[in-house]
Amino acid sequence: MPWLILLVAGLLEVGWAFSLKSSAGFTRLWPSLVTFVLMGGSFALLAIAMRTLPLGTAYAVWTGIGALGAFAVGILALGESADPLRLLAAALILSGIVLMKVASPG
Repeated sequence: MPWLILLVAGLLEVGWAFSLKSSAGFTRLWPSLVTFVLMGGSFALLAIAMRTLPLGTAYAVWTGIGALGAFAVGILALGESADPLRLLAAALILSGIVLMKVASPG
Protein backbone atom coordinates (compact mmCIF):
# COMPACT_ATOMS: atom_id res chain seq x y z
CA MET A 1 0.00 0.00 0.00
CA PRO A 2 2.75 2.57 0.69
CA TRP A 3 3.99 2.19 -2.88
CA LEU A 4 0.53 2.95 -4.26
CA ILE A 5 0.28 5.98 -1.98
CA LEU A 6 3.70 7.11 -3.18
CA LEU A 7 2.63 6.68 -6.82
CA VAL A 8 -0.45 8.86 -6.25
CA ALA A 9 1.72 11.44 -4.46
CA GLY A 10 4.03 11.50 -7.49
CA LEU A 11 1.11 11.92 -9.88
CA LEU A 12 -0.18 14.82 -7.81
CA GLU A 13 3.29 16.32 -8.12
CA VAL A 14 2.94 16.16 -11.90
CA GLY A 15 -0.42 17.89 -11.59
CA TRP A 16 0.90 20.70 -9.46
CA ALA A 17 3.89 21.22 -11.75
CA PHE A 18 1.53 21.62 -14.70
CA SER A 19 -0.81 23.93 -12.80
CA LEU A 20 2.19 25.94 -11.60
CA LYS A 21 3.19 26.47 -15.23
CA SER A 22 -0.42 27.40 -16.02
CA SER A 23 -0.51 29.90 -13.15
CA ALA A 24 1.94 32.16 -15.04
CA GLY A 25 3.98 32.90 -11.94
CA PHE A 26 0.95 32.92 -9.63
CA THR A 27 -0.72 35.67 -11.66
CA ARG A 28 -3.77 33.52 -12.51
CA LEU A 29 -6.04 32.69 -9.58
CA TRP A 30 -7.50 29.26 -10.38
CA PRO A 31 -4.32 27.57 -11.58
CA SER A 32 -2.57 29.03 -8.52
CA LEU A 33 -5.18 27.59 -6.17
CA VAL A 34 -5.04 24.21 -7.92
CA THR A 35 -1.26 24.27 -7.50
CA PHE A 36 -1.49 24.75 -3.74
CA VAL A 37 -4.19 22.09 -3.30
CA LEU A 38 -2.25 19.52 -5.33
CA MET A 39 0.99 20.40 -3.52
CA GLY A 40 -0.67 19.83 -0.18
CA GLY A 41 -2.09 16.50 -1.28
CA SER A 42 1.21 15.40 -2.75
CA PHE A 43 3.18 16.29 0.37
CA ALA A 44 0.60 14.67 2.65
CA LEU A 45 0.66 11.41 0.72
CA LEU A 46 4.46 11.46 0.60
CA ALA A 47 4.49 11.83 4.38
CA ILE A 48 2.12 8.87 4.76
CA ALA A 49 4.26 6.72 2.46
CA MET A 50 7.37 7.68 4.44
CA ARG A 51 5.88 6.11 7.56
CA THR A 52 6.84 2.76 6.02
CA LEU A 53 9.29 3.40 3.19
CA PRO A 54 12.88 4.55 3.70
CA LEU A 55 13.36 8.31 3.38
CA GLY A 56 15.86 8.20 0.53
CA THR A 57 13.84 5.72 -1.49
CA ALA A 58 10.50 7.45 -1.01
CA TYR A 59 11.85 10.89 -1.81
CA ALA A 60 13.85 9.73 -4.84
CA VAL A 61 10.91 7.82 -6.29
CA TRP A 62 8.49 10.70 -5.60
CA THR A 63 10.71 13.26 -7.32
CA GLY A 64 11.43 10.82 -10.15
CA ILE A 65 7.74 10.28 -10.83
CA GLY A 66 7.24 14.04 -10.77
CA ALA A 67 10.19 14.68 -13.06
CA LEU A 68 9.22 12.04 -15.60
CA GLY A 69 5.56 13.02 -15.49
CA ALA A 70 6.33 16.70 -15.93
CA PHE A 71 8.71 15.81 -18.76
CA ALA A 72 5.96 13.80 -20.49
CA VAL A 73 3.33 16.52 -19.96
CA GLY A 74 5.76 19.09 -21.34
CA ILE A 75 6.22 17.06 -24.49
CA LEU A 76 2.63 15.88 -24.97
CA ALA A 77 0.66 18.95 -23.83
CA LEU A 78 3.05 21.87 -24.19
CA GLY A 79 4.98 20.95 -27.33
CA GLU A 80 8.37 20.81 -25.63
CA SER A 81 11.32 19.12 -27.32
CA ALA A 82 11.68 15.34 -27.29
CA ASP A 83 15.22 15.22 -28.64
CA PRO A 84 17.29 12.07 -28.11
CA LEU A 85 19.42 13.42 -25.25
CA ARG A 86 16.35 14.47 -23.27
CA LEU A 87 14.78 11.05 -23.86
CA LEU A 88 18.00 9.37 -22.72
CA ALA A 89 18.00 11.49 -19.56
CA ALA A 90 14.37 10.48 -18.89
CA ALA A 91 15.29 6.82 -19.40
CA LEU A 92 18.08 7.16 -16.86
CA ILE A 93 15.67 8.69 -14.33
CA LEU A 94 13.24 5.83 -14.95
CA SER A 95 15.98 3.26 -14.47
CA GLY A 96 16.89 4.93 -11.17
CA ILE A 97 13.29 4.75 -9.98
CA VAL A 98 13.06 1.06 -10.89
CA LEU A 99 16.35 0.29 -9.15
CA MET A 100 15.23 2.15 -6.01
CA LYS A 101 12.02 0.10 -5.95
CA VAL A 102 13.83 -3.20 -6.51
CA ALA A 103 16.46 -2.47 -3.87
CA SER A 104 14.01 -1.31 -1.18
CA PRO A 105 12.10 -3.29 1.41
CA GLY A 106 8.33 -3.07 1.52
